Amino acid sequence: MMMMLRSLSRPLERCLGVRAGGDALMWHADLKPHASGDFSIAVVQANNCLEDQSQVFTSPFATYVGVYDGHGGPEASRFVNKHLFPFLHRFATEQGGLSADVIKKAFNATEEEFLRLVKRSLPVRPQIASVGSCCLVGAISNDVLYVANLGDSRAVLGRKASGDKENTVVAERLSTDHNVGVEEVRKEVEELHPDDSHIVVYTRGVWRIKGIIQVSRSIGDVYLKKPEFYRDPIFQQFGNPVPLKRPVITAEPSILIRKLKPQDQFLIFASDGLWEQLSDEAAVNIVFKNPRAGIAKRLVRAALQEVAKKREMRYSDIKKIEKGIRRHFHDDITVIVIYLDKHQGSSRNKRTKQNAMGCTVAPVDIYSFNADGGDEDLLQTIT
Repeated sequence: MMMMLRSLSRPLERCLGVRAGGDALMWHADLKPHASGDFSIAVVQANNCLEDQSQVFTSPFATYVGVYDGHGGPEASRFVNKHLFPFLHRFATEQGGLSADVIKKAFNATEEEFLRLVKRSLPVRPQIASVGSCCLVGAISNDVLYVANLGDSRAVLGRKASGDKENTVVAERLSTDHNVGVEEVRKEVEELHPDDSHIVVYTRGVWRIKGIIQVSRSIGDVYLKKPEFYRDPIFQQFGNPVPLKRPVITAEPSILIRKLKPQDQFLIFASDGLWEQLSDEAAVNIVFKNPRAGIAKRLVRAALQEVAKKREMRYSDIKKIEKGIRRHFHDDITVIVIYLDKHQGSSRNKRTKQNAMGCTVAPVDIYSFNADGGDEDLLQTIT
């Protein structure tokens, strides 16, 4: 694991993927090995600066997956991409393995470190107080799956149906969407703020906390968590302060732990850009019915085809739209598909396990195919 974490400092070699032909804003790695099978990853950029960040770390004994969907800018998702997995490794080593407590500590440490960055950066970059990121993490170790998330990125399991439907696959959602568009989440937020009748309001076509943000949990967004930031004169010059009696969003992750079963076939980890276009069932069926190589790219393209259909456009026209302008048509989309073979005793797994050490990190910016330039800006802010 330490070897993988050290490789974070290496430049372009850590990407090991390619641009998708015909779409200058798409990057993908068709198929790579991990300890329990194969994985595929793809990203398409819509924002002027890519706000989605993602990574897969593999060793012969474990697989770690991260999808970080930023909002308000790329700083928070880039920060999580650099810091969360090292914290996971550190706490897992200290406590003798992965657990819900280890994951919570890693999320909290990442949140606290980002808070320190914001405090130091506020005089020169006040807008960083309003930058945040959803955070979806998956880990597989000893045939146990851990899924933790903040926000509305989503993990979905594809498993074989039982009984007479063995040639079909069932979609099982493993994560919780922390988005106030979901009635249950909206009620949860309202119950936490009984003295604020405007804690959640419907504006610009969707439900938003304080009329600002849709997600109820995130890394960052410190101006919605810490009163000292929205009261700070520097931040007040930047934007409209939001009077808070208490934090309106949190960084407490939802965590699921389950033993993998023989009927579990694959996992899809994706930012909400995918799920805005495809249902869980549609995505799972695409993976089930198609070859492994390039499957993440296939899911991204299926989502973009849905975008084109809704706009009564051709998919080829969507691909021609420039970054920034493209955000008016769809969000950044990140997809990681993890195939699960280990518990099925396949010969494929025996081969891949020996070659499973490594890491794959999507480029910071697809348009420039830059894997490190974004970190320079971030480090400049820190120093």
